[in-house]
Amino acid sequence: MFAADLPSAAASIAPTGFAPWRAELDLRYERRGARSVLAQRRHLGPLRVQRDLYPEGEGICHSILVHPPGGIAGGDSLAIDISLGAGSAALLTTPGAAKWYRSRGPQASQSLRLQLAEDAMLEWLPQESIVFDGARARLACDIHLAARSVFIGWDVLCLGRPAAGEQFLSGCWQQRLQLWRNGERLWLEQARLCGEDPLLQTLLTSPLGLAGYSVCGTLLVAAEHLPDGLLAACRGCTLSEGRSGITRLPGLMVARCLAHSGEAVRAWMVQLWQLLRPALCGVPAVPPRIWST
Repeated sequence: MFAADLPSAAASIAPTGFAPWRAELDLRYERRGARSVLAQRRHLGPLRVQRDLYPEGEGICHSILVHPPGGIAGGDSLAIDISLGAGSAALLTTPGAAKWYRSRGPQASQSLRLQLAEDAMLEWLPQESIVFDGARARLACDIHLAARSVFIGWDVLCLGRPAAGEQFLSGCWQQRLQLWRNGERLWLEQARLCGEDPLLQTLLTSPLGLAGYSVCGTLLVAAEHLPDGLLAACRGCTLSEGRSGITRLPGLMVARCLAHSGEAVRAWMVQLWQLLRPALCGVPAVPPRIWST
């Protein structure tokens, strides 16, 4: 999603003479009777969570993560640590796209740690990440699951701002994702797109890379049991443009797509979520109201 009112390329450069932001957020969810509650929250710097929301009853706690500065500049660091106790359920999203601004040199970073106890369910459904040309960023995500916990999470990455005539041609974007169950690593994925690398243009344009698309999406599902027929149902979801594919592995399902539009990618992932949630969690998919604002 590339809005016309995004800052210009010149305005997006991190200003000199200002200290970078350091932000931390630590959330702990618990099951208390029939209710999932945010039992503990701790924050440092400009990273917050809005009040608990229960749009579908007490069993699932919805939380909206807010980063008041609105964008991540060179030198900024964000650390998010989320833990779900046994039997608790939470859905976390964001109010808008995360913007990674270009940097004159300092690297920005984000670390995300998600930990689920037995029978916990977490839906990690943030809105898009928009990476400006010249951004320098490193992201790490570590997901630790117990035997019977369920995780549904997605990531939508928009490289550059085509609506503003901007491609991602410089800077460096690095990303690592690891998923563990009972201490055994089930998934490891790493990506590196750097303007200093002569292979960058090949990666962006090659059919073996991004094939000329500027938006890529990944949806990762981890559950002890994936019902028969779920893969076929998900493959029946229609992407309005671009290309997509879904793979099933033991205890995992990975869905990917490439497109020119963040809206197209998100619409496809919402279709998948509307199938996955009832099948794995036993409840209908109720989209957060913030997605419609």
